[in-house]
Order: sequence, then C-alpha cells, then structure tokens
Amino acid sequence: MLTGNKGEWSEVYTLLKLLGDGKLYAADGNLDPRDDLYFPIIKVIRDEPSGNHVELLVDNDAKTVQATINGKRGATVSQDDLLDEARFLLGELKGPHDSAAFPIERTEYAMVSLGCEKLKAASTDKTDITVQLHDSQTGFDPFCGFSIKSEIGNASTLLNATRATNFVYKVNGLSQNDIDSINAIEGSKKILDRMNAIFSQSRSVQFQRVNNDIFAENLMFIDSRMDEILAEALIIHYRDNIKRVADVVGVLEEDNPLGFPVEGLYRYKVKKFLVAVALGFQPSKRWDGRDEANGGYIIVTTSGDAVAYHTYNRDLFEDYLLDSTHFERGSTSRHDFASLYSSGKTTLLNLNLQIRF
Repeated sequence: MLTGNKGEWSEVYTLLKLLGDGKLYAADGNLDPRDDLYFPIIKVIRDEPSGNHVELLVDNDAKTVQATINGKRGATVSQDDLLDEARFLLGELKGPHDSAAFPIERTEYAMVSLGCEKLKAASTDKTDITVQLHDSQTGFDPFCGFSIKSEIGNASTLLNATRATNFVYKVNGLSQNDIDSINAIEGSKKILDRMNAIFSQSRSVQFQRVNNDIFAENLMFIDSRMDEILAEALIIHYRDNIKRVADVVGVLEEDNPLGFPVEGLYRYKVKKFLVAVALGFQPSKRWDGRDEANGGYIIVTTSGDAVAYHTYNRDLFEDYLLDSTHFERGSTSRHDFASLYSSGKTTLLNLNLQIRF
C-alpha cells in the first residue's frame, strides 16, 4: 500500500485535478485562477519507477482521459470521475492524520487505473509533473515541466539547508574570553542570543566567502555579486531577526551596503536568485543556468485550486516568490553554523542560508 505525506499526496491531487479540468489555469497575484488565461492540456506524461512510460491523453470534447502504457491502450476514465476523486482526496488531505505518512486506499486505486505506480513519478530534477499544453497564442504544443508546491500541510522548502549553504564571515574585535562566552550560550533562543552578542560586542562582521565552491560558482551564473548580496541579506536576518525575504530586501534597498548606484537592484537580483532556485538551481550540484522545471510552478491552494505561475508570466512568478518566502534557521549542529571558530589568528563565523515558503 502506498503511503505519503500531505505534500506527496498533493502531487497526486494535482494530477487528478488537471486531468479532470482538462486545463491549467494561470494564477493572479493572489493565487486565484485567472479565467481569462489558461492552457488546454493535451496530455500528462509520467515515467514510472518500474520503467513504464505512461501517457494520459485528455479529450475535453468527450470529457475523457485515455491512458496508454508503453504505447499500449489502457483504461479510459471520465473527467467527472477524476474530479470526484480529486475532491475526495482534497477532503482527506485537509483532515487529521495520526502520522506524517499515511495511505489513502481509494486514491491509490484511482492511480492504478491510470497506470500510476507511485505518488511521485521518477524524476532527477525539480520537475514534479510533465504536461503537454496547447498555447493558443502561438499555436504550439510545448512539453512543460512544473514543480508542484502545496499550501496544504506543512510549508515547503524552497532552498534546503546544508553545510554547502554556509556563508563564512570574519569577526573582528573579540577576545578569547568573548568567544568562549558566546559559544557557551545555549537554550531555545541560542542562535538569536549568540547573534545579539556577536553583533553588539564585535567591531565588525565581514563576509569572506561561500563555504562550498560549487555553490559559489553557481551563484555567479545569476550575478557576479550574488554571493555578496546574499551574505548581506543573512546579516540582516540574523542580526535584526527579520525573516520575510521581502522585508530583508527592503532593508538592503534602504541601507545599500554594496553601494549600488540604482535603486531596485537588490530586489531585482534577489528575485532572479529565487526563480533560479525554484526552477533548477541546487547548491551542491553544478548548474549551467538552465531551468529544469521549464514550465514554472503549480501551487495547490487550501481551497483546492491548482494554479500555475508559468514562465511566460515570469514577473508574477518572481513577485510570488519574493512575497511568499522567508529565511529559516536549521540545525546548528547538523549544518555547522552559529558558533565562532578560529583559522590561524582569524575568528570566523558561519551563517546558514535556508529559505522556506
């Protein structure tokens, strides 16, 4: 029996909802579907872990979905039935569950009828679902890979914390007694308390480098000073306890620590970083600047809409990412940050980057 958390089952919900609707609606700035902008769905493609290639062809005139598995005709399912299954699954996702991962037997049966073996189709990148859409403006029928994010259940992570996402700073003006005293601070607020001590007692905290060379090189594809921008953003987050990315960017624009000559550059560049992370950028994997989820994002809202920020509407997508994300602090021991340490005669500090919706 298949089990999954709410985020994983939300991917199945997205599949059922899109096939039932037969179209993918674009989202407005409030995550509401735009009735005036949608893309008819030709088919959804899944490569299953067993090696089966599944194509789910949508016939909006006949209101059916035809499954083919490795080119052989499978079941034909009505779109109304798929929407019924989607509504049932949505109700299950909104209900309480005894564990983080749970089965939904009725939904699993519906998946099997479509030739789907797992909650998540096989994928090596950030694409959660591959859809062939009809673009009425160009007449083309592109294949688009989308990343799926769900507002049902726990908020998802945009950029996961690892040791690779540490930024290294030089801390000036602290004695060994100061260092020992700060590192000894414990408790539920130890990160905040240590940061307060460091920024109040030291003469300066200066960015030195990104801890991981691949992460540093990937950042250069976005902007040659992207590492400095993020390093300054982390100082604001940890020093001032500001969490919303948009609020941190606001402080960057006001303080202008890098001396940019034009207003709005921090906002512009941080948006480009967020989009890159959303569509393909990974800190520890070499990146060539190309989008993996070339279609954009599909968001499952609490009301059950599955709406898209397509890369065609990149400005709205950038605004959504900036307005919907915040900095988060992970485990200090697992990710090795928020403690002072020495390199020769230099005192150093790691600050960790993690971003969550």
